[in-house]
Amino acid sequence: MTRRTLIILAGLGSAGLLMAAFGFQYLAGLLPCAMCLWQRWPHVAAIALGALGAAIPSAFIAFLGGLTMLGNAGIALYHTGVERDWWEGPTSCTSGGGQSVTDMSIEELLNPNTGPQLVLCDQVSWEMFGLSMASWNGIACVVLALIWFAAANRRRTAG
Repeated sequence: MTRRTLIILAGLGSAGLLMAAFGFQYLAGLLPCAMCLWQRWPHVAAIALGALGAAIPSAFIAFLGGLTMLGNAGIALYHTGVERDWWEGPTSCTSGGGQSVTDMSIEELLNPNTGPQLVLCDQVSWEMFGLSMASWNGIACVVLALIWFAAANRRRTAG
């Protein structure tokens, strides 16, 4: 495969993962927690790098895409650790700290702006084969990083 093809493949991989995240959110009704939202931004960057790399298939762009996915895999690993109680997460989105639902007033509970804050980062809302969405995202990001780095290591050819 050419560098351009690998870059496009990696960019489309991030687009597919981002579309899946939106599908879980808007079609399945699984609202994202704050850390889930953090994991979306590197995919947005990778999609942009994929579009740029399709036009200008440089090793530098591919290398940046690989770094972006490694960063996202790190966020996913951190999120997985919070879900599994391997370490503490941000107090703003875990049940171990911050304001609890039981501490909220009726007005706060009924306020539509408060709703998404109730999605806790340390609670698994969906899993498959014992792995959460954050875990699957981390695995996918490592695979995408490998594709990006393979693109960066391709010799310059016509494509």
